Parts: sequence; C-alpha cells; structure tokens
Amino acid sequence: MRLVEIEDGSAAFLDANVLIYHCTAEPRYAPSCTTLLQRVASGRVVGWVSSHVLAEVSHRLMTIEACARYEWPYQGIASRLGRHPDSISSLEQFRLALLELVHFGFEVADVTAADVVHASSLSRQYGLLTNDALIVALMHRCGLNYLASNDAQFDRVDWIERYAPG
Repeated sequence: MRLVEIEDGSAAFLDANVLIYHCTAEPRYAPSCTTLLQRVASGRVVGWVSSHVLAEVSHRLMTIEACARYEWPYQGIASRLGRHPDSISSLEQFRLALLELVHFGFEVADVTAADVVHASSLSRQYGLLTNDALIVALMHRCGLNYLASNDAQFDRVDWIERYAPG
C-alpha cells in the first residue's frame, strides 16, 4: 500500500525514512512523504513519531550535511565527525530541518525502559534490528497498526499495515 492510501482520520507511526525523504527532497519518495506530512499538519492524519526516531533523523541529516559540506565519503562519517567536533559546530541545516519537522504537530511517544525490553523480544520474534523492533514496541503500546515506512522488514509483523512512499 502507498502513503496516499492512509485514510483521513487514521493514525500512523512515521518511520525515520519518511521524514528523511521529505527533508532531503529525495526525488522519488519526497513528494508522497511531504503530502503525508501536510496531512498530519492539517489534522487529517494523526502522525506519530518517537523520540528515538527524531534522534535517528537528526543523526542521519547531520551526517548527510557533513558529507556534502566537507566532501567526505559516507562510510565512517560518524567516526570522522567524532574526531572533528569543530566540524559539527558549523552544521546548521540538519537542525533547521528538525525544527521544521516538529512543527508538523506529531504525537511523540517517549521511549521507556519497558519499551526497550519489549523491543528485544520483538526483535527475536520478528527478526528485526533494535531500532525497528522499538518502533513495533511503541506502536503496540500506543495502539497503532498503520506504519508509514519504506522498510519491507516490517511486513514480517502480521498486525502492522505498512504504507510505503512513492
């Protein structure tokens, strides 16, 4: 299913890739992601994110900006930034993008220790990496079944209906 098929009045959890596609104006996926975010902003869809997804988006946008600004390869970028903290100080676009995102009016689920423990069981059950299993744990706690994501591994979770960009 596609993002456009999320019905008005529905609630959906938004994976980091949907937010990143919007922020980076990724040619193939950004238009449908931006449209979904506009529907969230207008209240037609209740969009959920989590504190860990926002942190993941911030990190990814920071590394993308650093690669572009300093012409560094993406491989090893986090380590390189760690060795050059002065480079981080001059990065601004990732922060501005994050500020734009929070103005869309998402519901934000904070991550608890219980969520992380639950995610570890879900990781084993569905073969998911930790951050993806944490999304599933949060969706379960918040009573959400719809997920906006381009990641097909969520299709292994039988109670999630995934809506992809494009």
